[in-house]
Amino acid sequence: MNKQLSLTAKIILYVVLILGGITMVIPFLWMAVTSIKQPGEVFSITGNITWWPEHFVWKDTVINGENVRAWWGNYPDAWEAINIPRLYLNSIFVAVVTTFLQVLTSTWAAYAFSRLRFPGRDTLFMGYLATMMIPGSVTLIPVFMIMRMLGFIDTYWALIIPGVFSAGGTFMLRQFFMSLPGELEDAAKIDGCSYFMIWKNVIIPLSKPAIATLTTFTFMGCWGSFMWPLIVSISESIRTLPIGIQYFQGAHATEYTQLMAASMMITLPVIILFIFNQKYFVEGIKLSGFGGR
Repeated sequence: MNKQLSLTAKIILYVVLILGGITMVIPFLWMAVTSIKQPGEVFSITGNITWWPEHFVWKDTVINGENVRAWWGNYPDAWEAINIPRLYLNSIFVAVVTTFLQVLTSTWAAYAFSRLRFPGRDTLFMGYLATMMIPGSVTLIPVFMIMRMLGFIDTYWALIIPGVFSAGGTFMLRQFFMSLPGELEDAAKIDGCSYFMIWKNVIIPLSKPAIATLTTFTFMGCWGSFMWPLIVSISESIRTLPIGIQYFQGAHATEYTQLMAASMMITLPVIILFIFNQKYFVEGIKLSGFGGR
């Protein structure tokens, strides 16, 4: 009887997960299909969504020096409309630098809070962790005022510095660091390693799953950030991709086909990153919440 209940529970769980997966895939599928439609096919006269284009957008393009009539005409149009190469460079630079610095500071703070012993350590950590309960909208204006006083508005500094420190990332890495065997650290101390050498040669190599997880989360957050770059970026030279695609939304009409084409080009780097980090990502999720010292 218990085995039958267990089997039934597994079947229900799998059905729910499959339905949830389909629910999440449908918007992405609609975005991909819309990116190759004619503008008039996005919504039919009856208001129903068409899941496959009746007519593709053909465009003469040059590929490897040859003229090719391509059916993905919305993509080169979107590429040229908002200067996507420049936006890509800005987004890649901001996301990579912010991710690197956030992971670096989070590993330093997590190492101090998990492996070092000093007066007030736990109290300081709880205070640092309490900042996670403050909504970002509350700190938006104060952070903007600080950036303005420092003269960082409309510079890469304003896009990068606010995201360098993360209480959530520190907490996740601290939990993982606490699960590492203390004997390895003691052996390194006997060999004469300093705290920095222990962090570099012992802690970091053993924490690749957790670091990969934090890297994925941080990069995705930086890549898709919209509100903060919209506020601090004035000139087009430092704007990122999420800011650029808003130009497809006019006061009276929206170019949905080009908007979806641009969105597809923006989404692909995140998907590629997740595919490469999937192994470490899943392992980090499983291990980061266990253990203690």
